Amino acid sequence: MLSCPNCQSKDIGKIGINQYYCWNCFIELSLNNGLIHTHQVEEDGTLSSLDDLFDEDQRQYGI
Repeated sequence: MLSCPNCQSKDIGKIGINQYYCWNCFIELSLNNGLIHTHQVEEDGTLSSLDDLFDEDQRQYGI
């Protein structure tokens, strides 16, 4: 099961193909080649990457 690399919550909702939303800390997650990519949704609807806040091993999925 997918958990948020930011808050470790499992309260994750699916919003698209390989796209998820953490209902605990309100960040968007996407999966690509076994890595979780994290994004903050800005006021204008654009996404800002938060990947630099996490080590690659924290962002691994499905291993």
